[in-house]
Amino acid sequence: MHDEALEQLLAKQAITERLHDYARAMDRMDDELGYSVFHAGAVADYGTMYQGTGHGFIAFVHAAHAQLLAHTHQLGSMSIAVDGERAVSETYVTATLRGRAPDGSLFDIRSCGRYLDRWERRAGRWAISARQYVHEIDDCHPVHRAQFAIAGRRDRSDPSYALFESLGNRA
Repeated sequence: MHDEALEQLLAKQAITERLHDYARAMDRMDDELGYSVFHAGAVADYGTMYQGTGHGFIAFVHAAHAQLLAHTHQLGSMSIAVDGERAVSETYVTATLRGRAPDGSLFDIRSCGRYLDRWERRAGRWAISARQYVHEIDDCHPVHRAQFAIAGRRDRSDPSYALFESLGNRA
């Protein structure tokens, strides 16, 4: 394989893994992992929801999500273009959030949009230098009947951390 093509493939894989780290950080409310996806001082533009830094967004969203019961971020189509130490990506995302209303009833919020990210490789590490979130659609609806208890944890006690650590990997 041509060296340049191999470098692009490795960069695209590293960026894909960072995007998956971001989704995991959101759902496990893992601030440290979330911060690692953004370079210090990275710009985060989430429209009317949030304007500031990537690290600030992690803290903001985790404070907002603390009152929820669960949430999942599902990443879809990804387009990544690499130019040396810089890259850009567009990633589709669907987030589903479960909450409890004051009357005790359950509700779900579904939000769909796209992450438009600018990436830089600094000291061999790919991270976001600027993100724009483009909101597409959202809805909120009552949950009429939840059939199963929530098994996932929104912290490092989630079983996935022990799974990765069983191979000596930092989860």
